[in-house]
Amino acid sequence: MKIRLILSFVFAIGLFANMNAQKFGYVNTQELLSQLPEVKEANANIEDLKKQLQKKGQSMVTALQAKYQDLDKRQNELSPKQLESEANLIRQEEQKIAEFEQSSQQKIIQKSEELLAPIQQKVQNAIDAVAKEKGYTYLFDASLGFILYADPSTDVTTAVKAKLGI
Repeated sequence: MKIRLILSFVFAIGLFANMNAQKFGYVNTQELLSQLPEVKEANANIEDLKKQLQKKGQSMVTALQAKYQDLDKRQNELSPKQLESEANLIRQEEQKIAEFEQSSQQKIIQKSEELLAPIQQKVQNAIDAVAKEKGYTYLFDASLGFILYADPSTDVTTAVKAKLGI
C-alpha cells in the first residue's frame, strides 16, 4: 500500500513538473502583417489588378448598354427574326460579362494567394524561430480572438518584429 502511495506521489510530481515545463505565449500576426512593407506592396498590386479588371468590365457593360439602346431605337425597323437575332447577341454579351466577372474574381484570389503566401511563410518562419529561441511550447495567434486573457509578458510580437526587421 505504501509503495502504491509513493509511486502515485512520484507520478503526480512528474506530471506537475512536466506541466510546468510547457511555456505558452502569443503573437499578433495581423499586427505583424500590417507593418510589413511587402504586404503593402502586394496589396497595392492586387488593388491595381482590381482596378484594371473593373475598368475592362465597365467598358464591356458600357458597350452592351450601347447595343441595347441601339436595338431599342431600331426595333420598329427590324423584322421579328432580326430582332430575335439581335436579342440573342445581347444575351450572349451578358453571358460574357458574367463569365468575365467570375474570371476576374478568380484572378484576384489567385493573385492574392500568389503574392501573400511567401510573405505569410516568412512570418511563420520568424514566429517558429522566436518560439524555438525563447523555448515556447505553444504560441497562439492573438489576432484570431481566441485568447480571453494573456499576461503581456507572454506576448512575443515584438520579438518576431525584431526577427523580421520591422
